[in-house]
Amino acid sequence: MPFPSHRPRRLRRTPALRRLVRETTLSPSQFIYPIFVTEEADTRREISSMPGQFQLSLEHLSLLADRASELGIGGLLLFGIPLEKDPLGTGAYTEDGIVQRACEALKRSHPDLLLVTDLCLCEYTSHGHCGELDEAGCVRNDETLKLLAKGAVAQARAGADVIAPSDMMDGRVGAIRRALDDDGFSHLPIMSYAAKYASAFYGPFRDAAGSTPQFGDRQAYQMDPGNAREAIREMELDVEEGADMLMVKPGLAYLDILHEARRRFDLPLAVYNVSGEYAMVKAAARNGWLDERRIVLETLTAMRRAGADILITYHALEAAEWLT
Repeated sequence: MPFPSHRPRRLRRTPALRRLVRETTLSPSQFIYPIFVTEEADTRREISSMPGQFQLSLEHLSLLADRASELGIGGLLLFGIPLEKDPLGTGAYTEDGIVQRACEALKRSHPDLLLVTDLCLCEYTSHGHCGELDEAGCVRNDETLKLLAKGAVAQARAGADVIAPSDMMDGRVGAIRRALDDDGFSHLPIMSYAAKYASAFYGPFRDAAGSTPQFGDRQAYQMDPGNAREAIREMELDVEEGADMLMVKPGLAYLDILHEARRRFDLPLAVYNVSGEYAMVKAAARNGWLDERRIVLETLTAMRRAGADILITYHALEAAEWLT
């Protein structure tokens, strides 16, 4: 039998050929870099479970923003670490909350840098849950919506470019959209954490943000990892309520959800390459068990190939340097 005339290896022979026919590409402009801003003065504290990531005070934001801008990073995602917490998470929606102050500072120093603000109460509540609690310790959904709406307006007034609610309360996109519109911010987009799973991959983040629940867990409002159809329903509801962008979180264990979301929805789609995914790669790389650069770029490419337009990743600065 003659050798087949089709030889796919012809197009893999040289780096130039591989670049020419590559179907999925990475660019720093697709990356959003999450950062942790603390109210502590003059602080740059490395997060032990996330090597290379830091809790930063306002004084240290400008240098990081300089680097992100130089590398062409798509934007920053801001998380706040307040000095004081209370049962209602007041710091999430007061004018002088840490994320609001960080937005104002960054807009003064880097007016063209895109700022995405995470909107949730867990970093600000003394109990660590994502909303107001009832007497039994359960999150009160509709009462929490009012606080989230206040937080969205406070972030918008401070200069946020995109509001990103991550709480997983029912109806929160609609409540935030109405509040923004009523306050003159109908132009601001909402990036919804639409399919956010109750995942074990969040552990290092909770160290970084100090947001571990003081009791119980978040399985009553974040999604069950066994459910896929429910994720599509969550996204449909957020689209109906006015979401401009959708997100799947985490990334690696949920590429099937990401792919199905890409098939179903025409909105820009983000994926969050979360703290646990980052920490595993860092730990293995430090032990010499894998090539960090190759594994990171391969992972991010997989997320793009599955359908993501936007990659939220703690590897953003390193990956941008490798790409450029």
